[in-house]
Formats: sequence, structure tokens, C-alpha cells
Amino acid sequence: MQFLTEKVFKLAPPAGLFDSTVVVNLFSEKSEGARRLLVSRAVESGEVVRLKPGLYCLAKEFRKQEPHPFTIAQMLYPPSYVSLETALSHHGLIPEAVYQVASVSNRRTQRFETSFGTFVYLRVPSRPLMAGVVLTEVQKGTWAYVATPLRAIADLIYLRKIDWKTHGISFLVDSMRIEEDDLRKIDMSCLQEIVQGLRSHRVRNYLKHLAKELA
Repeated sequence: MQFLTEKVFKLAPPAGLFDSTVVVNLFSEKSEGARRLLVSRAVESGEVVRLKPGLYCLAKEFRKQEPHPFTIAQMLYPPSYVSLETALSHHGLIPEAVYQVASVSNRRTQRFETSFGTFVYLRVPSRPLMAGVVLTEVQKGTWAYVATPLRAIADLIYLRKIDWKTHGISFLVDSMRIEEDDLRKIDMSCLQEIVQGLRSHRVRNYLKHLAKELA
């Protein structure tokens, strides 16, 4: 076992995920070059998987549980949160499985192809970014920021340039295949927080009409 692998294994980070800060803390007495060499050897040996520069995961045989895709998504490109079709699927609102993890950030659009799957990030300007987002336990002891159903819908409306007059509720029922009965169960308590954060007249208008339609 490589020296770095042994040290990280004993530390037992959640699902084997760790970043460069962990490496610095474990080998604070070593130079930056020496730490890079330790990481490179562990990656080349197959004992550590590099998700991106500065973010790593122990290989399967050295971790106690599989990392949850939502946790990986959050660590790959912070600040961000899981949203759009991925969040709607997580909440059981759309029927089909989602084969990539879609997140929203206030940074530029980004995409990562990793051994754990594809992770995409779309830019939605919002202040605060986390309006209508909840810190969720996605597996035992593992947490990630996930959009509420209403925030996930708001992000879709924003990104796809949907407006109420043209598309109405049919966008959600026909295009997204969300059952109308399920739409009526959506918690609207964060409506004001979301529309104020997005500051988009089109999204604000759509969500207010939606709320009236479902009342």
C-alpha cells in the first residue's frame, strides 16, 4: 500500500473522498513537491482515483462505502447544489431515471467526466444562491445541498426560457411529465425567497401563476 493511501485509509474520510487540504494536513512537514509525488504515486498505483486536480477518492477496495453522486457533485464544483431533472427525480416527481447529475452554480457552466459518472453545472445567477435549497442527508452520515421541488422547477424555467403565457402548466405536465396531483403537493412556502433571489420577472411571473393554478 502506498504511503499516502495508508495515511488516508487510517483517517477514513466519508466514502473515501478527500481533497488537497487533507493531503497538506497529513503531510504538513513535507514540501509541496513531495506531496505531489505522493499523490501521483498513489494515483498511478490505482489505489487513489483523481476526480479532478485537488480532489481524490480512495479506490473501491480501500473505502467502506460508495460515495454518493450528490456528495461528489458538491465537492467537484463549489458552491453548487443538485437541481433540475436530477433533483426532480430525487423527489420522485419525474418518472425516468437521470443518468447524469445536474447541478446549479453561480459560476460559469462546467462539465466533469469522472469514473463515477458525468456531472454538469449550469449557471443560474441568484442572491443568495441557496434560496429554496435544503441540506439533505443523502445517505447515512453524508449530506448534500439539494434543490426543493419548487427551486428545481424555477431553475428549469430560468434556463429553458419558459414563460407562463406561452407554455403554462403544460411544460411541467406534458414536457416534464410531472403528475398534476404531485404538483399540488409541492411546498410553496419558499416561493418569495426563490423569486427574490433569482430577480427574473419571467420566473417570478411563472411561479406566481403556477401557485394560483395549483391553489
